[in-house]
Amino acid sequence: MADNNRLENQCLLFPEVSTPPTNPEGHPVSILVVDDEQRVRQSICDILKPLGYRTIQAESVSEAIKWLKSEQVTIALVDLNLADGTGHEIMHYIQDKHSPTRVIVISGESTFDHASLSLRNGACDFLRKPYLPAALLKTVTKEINKAQTQHRYHQIQKELKGSEALHRFIVHNSPDIIYMLDHEGRFSFVNRRVGSLLGYREKNLIGQHYSTIVYKEDIEKAKYALNERRTGDRATFGAELRLVTQHTQEVRFVESHSLCIELTSMGIYRPANGSSTEFIGTYGIIRDITERKRSEALQQHHYYFDHLTNLPNRALFNDRLHIALAQARRSKTPVAVLFLDIDRFRAINDRLGHLAGDKILQRIAQRLKSNLREEDTLARIGGDEFLLLLPRISKIQDALQIAEKINQSGSVAIPYQDQELYLTFSIGIATFPEVGCNEQDLIRCAELAKYQVKENGRDGHAFYQNHSRHIPLPTLEMEQTIRRGLEQNEFELHYQPQIDTVAKRVIGLEALLRWKRPEDSERMPADLIAVAEQSDLICALGKWTIERACRDGQRLQEHSLTDLKISVNVSMQQIDRYCLKNDLLENIERYNVDQNQLEVELTESSIMKNMDRSAKALNSLTKYGIGVAIDDFGTGYSSLSYLQSLPVSTLKIDRSFVTKLCEEENKLPIIKAILHMAKALNLRCIAEGVENEEQDRILQQAGCTIIQGYHYCRPLPLNQLIPYLKQSRQGTLHHRKQLRAT
Repeated sequence: MADNNRLENQCLLFPEVSTPPTNPEGHPVSILVVDDEQRVRQSICDILKPLGYRTIQAESVSEAIKWLKSEQVTIALVDLNLADGTGHEIMHYIQDKHSPTRVIVISGESTFDHASLSLRNGACDFLRKPYLPAALLKTVTKEINKAQTQHRYHQIQKELKGSEALHRFIVHNSPDIIYMLDHEGRFSFVNRRVGSLLGYREKNLIGQHYSTIVYKEDIEKAKYALNERRTGDRATFGAELRLVTQHTQEVRFVESHSLCIELTSMGIYRPANGSSTEFIGTYGIIRDITERKRSEALQQHHYYFDHLTNLPNRALFNDRLHIALAQARRSKTPVAVLFLDIDRFRAINDRLGHLAGDKILQRIAQRLKSNLREEDTLARIGGDEFLLLLPRISKIQDALQIAEKINQSGSVAIPYQDQELYLTFSIGIATFPEVGCNEQDLIRCAELAKYQVKENGRDGHAFYQNHSRHIPLPTLEMEQTIRRGLEQNEFELHYQPQIDTVAKRVIGLEALLRWKRPEDSERMPADLIAVAEQSDLICALGKWTIERACRDGQRLQEHSLTDLKISVNVSMQQIDRYCLKNDLLENIERYNVDQNQLEVELTESSIMKNMDRSAKALNSLTKYGIGVAIDDFGTGYSSLSYLQSLPVSTLKIDRSFVTKLCEEENKLPIIKAILHMAKALNLRCIAEGVENEEQDRILQQAGCTIIQGYHYCRPLPLNQLIPYLKQSRQGTLHHRKQLRAT
């Protein structure tokens, strides 16, 4: 009585196994339990009893194999450790005999290796001792269902093989519509797929003309595709048609693979007089390609449109410009191309993040479109660059009005979260027929005009002029070459010493970028910095320079040269894009360099472009002990007021004053004024570009004691410079000739 109550409770707890499925062969499912402990075997049998299946017990490998030979075992529950062997031997036997018995391993050996080996030997599942009864019941039930499904599958295969039902099954379960038409083009057969694809029942289409399901605009094409009469290689293959569904009138794109066959058992052709045959119908296959057509349309959209703003891209812009120019030549009307560049947009990405930048770009695109005619084309061709095509304008001034309207829109804030952003444009304009005779010339000239606007301070517009050809245009080839140079480690730093002429010691080094290339002995960086600043490369190039300078600073420490200050030239672009401070602090920590050992150099003109931003950024550096030097001092404002507002530690007299020091008498008073200014503000003052004895003498007499230039030493790689630095450190540098590089 107690056992019956326990079994009833198990059925209530596990209802999914309370009603066992019937065996398709009529034989009871048999479960072989293999374990060397009688108590464990009996426990498993008791748990499985509610399933209603026959259980067999075996305590050893040999006994288990005996049962497998004499019985059709459905499931074998096998322990790995047995008295006369292991459960793996049982699994090997089942595999060797190709037995359908499914093995579930139940073992206390639960390591990954044991489980993995069991699964490789054919086990379907692995249960760890101790296990929950529910887990055992669920696993056994699952494997029994799989065994029965597999058995049913094999039975179906046997029943269908070699029979007419197999062919009918294949035809009606085909993913394509298979049809036959009679000689009048009426359906004589169609499979069930027509129901799920077009909504028709097969029997309702029999006797109907094929035009019933064809989209009206494709009926003429269907005459030669669906109702094909040709055979062999001349038959229709891959023709695209549109069919209409029965209830929704939805258009479906299909491919019609139609062909006629010669005399066969299906009777499509029948013999006529003599050796001729009589056409009696068409056999064909219709495949649904609606999703493929949608995918192609989406791909077409992606090919011609920018995915972020949904504006046309460069490819579509070029197509429309080509058409516009052809029409302009016929109608003798002007065409204008405007090249738009959002000023300092990279700072938005750096400060707010690229996700915010993308959303702002979308709003900018909407605002620009609102100012245009329907026939105009606005395209996004890069991160913050747009092209605007104005076809069929009445006069060139129309393009000027559009450019002015776009520039005026910069005074209207773009709200983003809790901020108001004011974004301006640099716009270059090129017109046909005044400029260029093809698409690429117009675009290139508009871009050149845009660079002219940027040279003049941004936030404006300009027409292309002939002298614009002399504006250096950063080419894609140059950018790619710089990127490749960074990847292939073609850059290196040379250092030029800064000499204290009183102490006769080297007190600092200026890091100068050099580019070693296979085709050039050495390319000076002047022609690449402009390209880097107009692209995303300046931060990468600056980061590389800072990293290498800090690494070399560590090398100087290893040689006990710790009192040398390393000056690194940086661009204002690095400050604008918020990458300078992070690069410096990251590498200072990485190479364990003293912050006081580093100094950043910026040109006076770059600092003056935005004093507030410069002061804020430089103050944040000096908090960490990093020095600030103003390069090319004397060529700009050179006033006490701005020097007092900046955390400057060093002034570097511009080489233009030093170079003509001996020829032009008015240079010396300027140098003396700079020296007095530096002394009043307690700043170091360095004269750079000193190339001869006379310049050196005049500068020292004027009170300048720190000299840098070829007169003492040309820039050298650090490993060549270290011996001279050690001489200076040891106080053995008695004459400047010892320091000069030959």
